[in-house]
Formats: sequence, structure tokens, C-alpha cells
Amino acid sequence: MTGDLDNPTSRSYAFGRFALFPERRQLLDGDTPVRLGGRALDLLIALVESAGETVDKRALMQRAWPTVVVEEGNLKVHMASLRRLLGDTPPHVQFIATDAGRGYRFVARVRSEGLAQPRLGLEDETWRHNLPIATTRIVGRAETIETIQHKLADSRLISIVGAGGIGKTTVALAAAEGVLNRFEHGVFLVELAPLKDPALVPHAIATAIGLTAHSPNMLAALSGFLRHRRMLLLLDSCEHLIAAAADCADRLLSASAGLKIIATSREPLALGGERVLRLPGLEVPPASPRLQAERAQAFPAVQLFVDRASDRLDGYRLSDADAPLVAAICRRLDGLALAIELAATRIDAFGVRELLAQLDGRISLLQGRAGTERHRTLTATIDWSYELLAESERKVMRRLSVFAGVFGLASASVVAADDGLRPAEVRDALASLVAKSLLVAEVAELEARYRQLDTTRAYAAQQLLAAGELPATRRRHALHFLQLAQHAAKDCVRLSPADWIKRHAAAIDDLRAALDWAFEASGDDGLAVRLGVVTIPFWKQLSLVAECRSAVERLLGHRFDAARSRRDELVLHLNLGATLLHTHGPLVEVKAALTQGLAIAEEIDDSQLQLECLRGLSEYELWSGDSRSVLALSERIRAIAETLQHGSAGADADAQAGSAFWYLADFSASRRSFESIISRPMPLDLRSGAARSELSQRLSARGNLASLLWLQGLPDQAVELSRRQREEAEASCNAVLLCYALIHGSVVVSLYVRDHEAVARYLALGENHAEEHGLTVWQMMARMVRGRLNLDTGQAFDFSGYRETLADLHGRGFRMRYPNYLTNYAEALARQGDLGAGLAVLEEAFALARSQGNVVGVPEMLRIKGNMLRLEGRQGWDGAVECFTQSIQLAQQQGGLSWVLRTASDLVELWRECGGSPQAEALLASTHAQFSEGLGTGDLRRARALIDSRP
Repeated sequence: MTGDLDNPTSRSYAFGRFALFPERRQLLDGDTPVRLGGRALDLLIALVESAGETVDKRALMQRAWPTVVVEEGNLKVHMASLRRLLGDTPPHVQFIATDAGRGYRFVARVRSEGLAQPRLGLEDETWRHNLPIATTRIVGRAETIETIQHKLADSRLISIVGAGGIGKTTVALAAAEGVLNRFEHGVFLVELAPLKDPALVPHAIATAIGLTAHSPNMLAALSGFLRHRRMLLLLDSCEHLIAAAADCADRLLSASAGLKIIATSREPLALGGERVLRLPGLEVPPASPRLQAERAQAFPAVQLFVDRASDRLDGYRLSDADAPLVAAICRRLDGLALAIELAATRIDAFGVRELLAQLDGRISLLQGRAGTERHRTLTATIDWSYELLAESERKVMRRLSVFAGVFGLASASVVAADDGLRPAEVRDALASLVAKSLLVAEVAELEARYRQLDTTRAYAAQQLLAAGELPATRRRHALHFLQLAQHAAKDCVRLSPADWIKRHAAAIDDLRAALDWAFEASGDDGLAVRLGVVTIPFWKQLSLVAECRSAVERLLGHRFDAARSRRDELVLHLNLGATLLHTHGPLVEVKAALTQGLAIAEEIDDSQLQLECLRGLSEYELWSGDSRSVLALSERIRAIAETLQHGSAGADADAQAGSAFWYLADFSASRRSFESIISRPMPLDLRSGAARSELSQRLSARGNLASLLWLQGLPDQAVELSRRQREEAEASCNAVLLCYALIHGSVVVSLYVRDHEAVARYLALGENHAEEHGLTVWQMMARMVRGRLNLDTGQAFDFSGYRETLADLHGRGFRMRYPNYLTNYAEALARQGDLGAGLAVLEEAFALARSQGNVVGVPEMLRIKGNMLRLEGRQGWDGAVECFTQSIQLAQQQGGLSWVLRTASDLVELWRECGGSPQAEALLASTHAQFSEGLGTGDLRRARALIDSRP
């Protein structure tokens, strides 16, 4: 080939209405990008490059999966997806032909000249989604799909309602696929069928959209996250959780004006503003013995039958003789899409006439049973299809019902196989079940993925129970996912969170199902404990903190005493403490759990888990304000780290010690610790757990060092360091680190330098981020800082809200920065005119700070007390002078030059009201002279103005 192909960076091919750009990895249908899985695109490129020639199956598999060994079934699934997207409809093949036993051949004429460069492909769009790529064609629903897409323009909730097997999910997915570019923040499928617990509906949504929320109230976290987003959610299979799904949809739609929802269910959600679209069966021809093929194929039900029959029986075409019979089959099956597909796949075995007789006999048997007519019809068709299967196929079908969601070939082979059924037989049965529409295949990157429809899964589950195979199959399922979870736990330290979620997150539904079964099964307490322990990394990575805590508490119950090993006990207590700390704050239960875990770690001599418990206890003590205990724990961490030659653990010790030294106002030790952490080179691979821990310590050190630099008289360096901390936190994609960088970094430093516009900007970002990710304690800290901002800028102070949050923090045992928060409240009370109450609150703050040794903020607290006393006029003058003098003396002892400057300015103003003080004026001038930077910041401008206006 010539032309563009001579330049490999601009290769392009045209065939039919399509254009293929290999280097851009894009397929266009006219001007519209086609969403195609990466493996399917690789296969298409290989076929087009060798147009007219048969490409061997092995060569194709090597092209699409160069580094892994996959089953031939994966190739078949991806080829089916390709044919569907290209519009190949057997026997009318336009593009890809099968050379039986050899491979595939691209038969369309390919042109390679004169193609325009494509616009940006799907990979370059800003929206995201998790919609699967189906491998079968949608028949007879085009108008319905278009109607849904049209209704989405002015409706926020559309419920697609209909009987099981009628095609609700298929229609919803197709409608969602067509509006991807309307939703800036994504389109996401939320599969509710695997859930049993209604409380997990918000968690399923959070997992689907990738929300990492450390919150005990996931629905509130979701509401915050979605508030300013334009997103479409597809809540699939709501009927068994209808109340929970409706409540969740109602709350989220109320919280977010940009959110829209498509729900599929057998009944409406019954919410205000809901647009209900009742999906009927596919339209069928009226009874007529003279019905001809051309007329029959105008009806969607017949189109579907012929489409699936031609897939099953190569070359099948509807004849005039068959048309009345096929129409009768479709009528008998009430136009149910799944039932028609099941019948059509048996055309090779019976022919049309016998097929009709078989169905008539089967359905008539069930006419007297309970349930709707359509439900009875579908049940009868599935029952008939099941009985026609070979025994090995029946075994596989019923055993696959234990899977909660999608599964791969390898998982199916393990779970469905036993002593009487080899894995190879399972793989053969799997392909047969797909061909007979009893199993759905979907395109995935590494391998084909499979799932049972809700209706077939429910039927198969009944057969599994009746066959007496449920306990054994459930146990194989649980053991298999135990192994998968163990492998996923190892990946936590070598994969980035995003890569880990992409690879492993889908297993959470099956892990839940396995754990639920183990909890319910008698005699499997040991398996329940092992499953619970190995699922902890899943809960952590998916931020399902409340779910993790609930399971951990259950596994620590007396029922499992004999089943837990000492190491299990240790891991469970460690994670109980961690989940409680990050959702509820430093409760006494946190320390109790971590202390018990540490005792077990010492007992079994597990140094690594000793470190984990000590880290947790150190964080607990820091949050509870006990800096001296933090230093003692840091020494223990460092001692163990040195024994193990464990660098990252030593870094943890340095970071916690640096924070403790900061609160204790030992600035020299604190600065050495922080600078030591920041100066260490970061690992090149930031995906590992150790590297992420190192990054966390580095960012924490940057934030604290920025505050310290301001105190020591280096405001410009403080602002620059907080900027770098914020940028690194944004790049980390870690919700907690970004909250820390915004609320305890940029906001605090901006307050110090009196840049109130920056404070308002960063505080708003921090508040929104904490709300979006359900970081309850950080939301509370943000409210405290907003109180300080309102005091500094003369805005209204929210007394009731501030008082309520103070009480909540106190009840949680949170004492870190708590004296500062009390001081803000005290100042607000005094400004309101209640000086006595304000001074009483301030004395409480002093007592707390001194009892803990956390005296870093005491100079500022004394300055604020002095200004509160000034509100009394001449009566409070002596007390104010004394407070200012004490503040300056303490700040000088600590080395807090900026505190000295700020208080000296207040002292000069006070003395000038009474004639002036040469000593105060000299102190202010000499203090100002010690600054070599930050001359444009608030306190320095104020001091300069006072010096220049000296009488």
C-alpha cells in the first residue's frame, strides 16, 4: 500500500461507512467515534491490515493479548462484539468472515488514501463511564431508546419498568451509551442485583463512580460529592431493594441539580417527578396462516428471533413457510426478548415447527401456577431450555448462580468444576450457554467477562438448591475469592489506587456474598474469619470504612473466638481502631482496640504489625492532643524500625515526632524533623504502599514546616512551601492529604499572612472537598477555621453552629488545635458583649493547652486575651498590658518572631492611647528590623505603618 501508509504515524483505512486510524486508536462511524474495547480494536486493526487474507486465530490472540495466555473463548467474544458494532448480520456478512477451523478474514474493500484526520477520540473526552460493551445486537428497541434519550433532556428520573426478561437493562444501557457526551462528569452503571442489604445501596453507587469517602454516612458523602456535578446514574435491578433505591435516588436528586437517573425495576420508584416508561414485550405479528416472511420481519419480535436463529444456525433465513410458525412462537412467548432468544437458539435441534410444539406443551403445563402470565411464560421457557441442556451444561449453569456479578473464565472453571466435572468441560459448557442465551458475554480488556441475567440466575439458584449442590458450590466460591483477595492484597503495595480499583474492585460483590454465606453457614467460622481479614484491603481501597468496621466488629464477637488466630485477632483490632479513628475521631474505643492489637503483636513477636499499631496509637494521641505520648511512641517506632532496617517506619516516627515538637513549641527539634523528611528523595515508583506512606509524611511535614517558618519570621518561604504542599496533595489524588494541605496548610498560612481572599478561596475548596468525600472530622475543623476568618474580617459569627461543632469535637475526644478553637469562641463572646463568658472559655483553653504541654499557640491566646480586656476600656488597661507582655516574653522564649511582631503592634497601639511608651516603640522597631522577607504581608505592613506614624 502507498500514500499515507508510507508514514506510519498517519496510517488510516476506510471501509463502508467506517474510518480506522490505528495510531490514534480510533474507529469512526461517519463522523461519530465508535466505543470499542482495546482488545477488539487490536483485532480489527490486525484484520484490516491483512484485508482479504485469513488471519490465524493464534496470530490474532497473540496480537490482542501479547503478554498473557487466554482461552479461545475470549477471541470469540471480542469478534462477536466487533461484528455487532460493524453491523454484520449473518448470513449477510459485510466485513468479517469466519474460515472454519482456521481464523477470520476481513472481506470488505479497504481504501487507504484521502482520509481526513480524525477529531479527538473517546479517550480524549472529559467524561468517563463504566458501561459494558455488549456482544449481541439490539433488535426492535430503537424507538424506545430514542424516547428515553429525548426524555432525559427535561426529566431527571426515568424508570424503565417491566417484567423480568423483557429487556429493561439492555434498553437502559443502550440509552445511556447514546448520551455519554451530555454528562460532563460521567455516566455510570450501578448494579444492585448482587446486593442483599438495603444499606449498601449508597456504597454500591460510591464504588461505581469511584468516590473515596471516609465517612460513616455514605449517602451524605455522595450528596456532597454530586452536588456540583453533571452525571447520569443507571440504577439497575431496583425491585428487591425498592425502598432503599427510591430513598437514595430522592436524596441524591435533591442534593444535585446536575444529576439524572435512569432506574430499571419491575415497579416504579414512586417518587415525585418520576417519568415511568413501561417496557412492553416486542411487537408480534397478528395470527394469520397466510403471513409471509417479508411482512413478518417488519415486527421486532420476529426480527429478534431471526437474528438469534441465524447466529445459531449458519445461513438461516426466514421463509414464507416458517413465517406463521415463528410469529406464533413469538406470540406464545408474549414478546419477551429473553424467552424469544432462548427459543431461537434451539432452532438447530428442532426446526421451527417442532420448536412451536415444544413450547406449547411446556407453557401449557404452567398456566395454573401463581404469578403473572409473562413470568410464567419466561419461567417455562427457561425451564424448557434447562432440560434440553446436557448434564454437564446443567451443572455449570446452576453452579454459576453463586456469582454475585460478572466473572471470568478462570473463576467459572474453579467454582463450577468438581471431581465429576473437569475445568475443560466447564469451559466448553460456558461457550454453549452463551450460544444458547443462558449466559451473557461482555467485552473486557484482559478477558471476556460473563454474567447471568437476574431471571436465569434466580432459576439456576433454585436448581442448585434442589440438586443438593449449594453448600459445596458456595464453599468453592468462597475459597476461590479468598485466594483472589489474597492476591489483590499483595497488589495494594505495587499498584496505584486507580490501577488496583480497575483490576480488582469488581470482586467486592462476590466477596460480600462469600462472607455473608460464611457468616450464615454452620461449621465455617474459620472461613468467615479468613474471608473477613482478607477483605479488609478491599474495604480500605474502596473507602467502604463503615462496612469494614461492621464486619470487623462482627468477627470480634464471641461466636468466632475459637476460629480466630492470634494474628487474626491482632489484624481485626488494628483495623477496628483505624476505621473508628477516621470516621468518628479519637474515641476511647480507638485507643482500646489499638492497645489490644499492640499487646498481641508483642506477644506473637510480629514487628511489622507492632509498627502498624504504634503508628495508629501515635496518630490517635496526636488527634487527642497528647504530644508527650506521641514522642514516647515515636521512640518505640524508631527503635523497631532500626532493628528491621525499615526506613519508611523511621520516617513515620520522624513525622509524628515533628508534629509533637511543634505543638510543644520546641521549634528547633521540630524543624530538624520536618526538614529531614522533606530532604529525603521520593521513590521513583509512587504506586507502592511504602511510597504512598512516604508521600503522606512528606506532605504533612511541608504543612507543619510552613507554619513554623512563618512563626520564625520567614513569611514568603512559608507561603511558597504551602503552595508546593497543596500542588503535591492535588497530584496525589488522596482525599485526606488534600484536606490536610488546604485546611491545615494553605488556609492556616494565609491566615497568618492576613491574605483573607486566599483564606476564603482555599477554605471553600477544603470545605467542599471534605463534604464530597465524607471526611466528617475535617468538615468540623473547616467550620472552626471559618469562625476565625469571620472574626478577622468582621463578618457574622455563627454562635450556635460553632458551639455545636465544639461540643461534637469534644465528645469525640478531639483535642488537637482544640485550645485554638476555644479561643476563637471566647473572642466572639467578648466582641458580642459577654466578656465574662468569653474570659471563662479562654481560661478553659489555657488550662487545656498547659495540661497537654501544647503551648505553641499560647502567645497568640495571650494576645487575644489582652485585646478582649481592652474592650473594658481603662478598667482593662493594666490586664491587657500584662497579657501583651507575657505573650511577647513567651514568644521570644519559643523563637516565634511573628508572634512577637503581632503582639508588639497591639502593645504600641494600646500605649499610644495613654501617651505612648518608648520601650514598646523600640521593641516594635527592632522586631520589624529582624525580618528580611514578607514585607508585603499583613502584620509587617501594619507594623511598618505604626513605625512610620510614631509621634
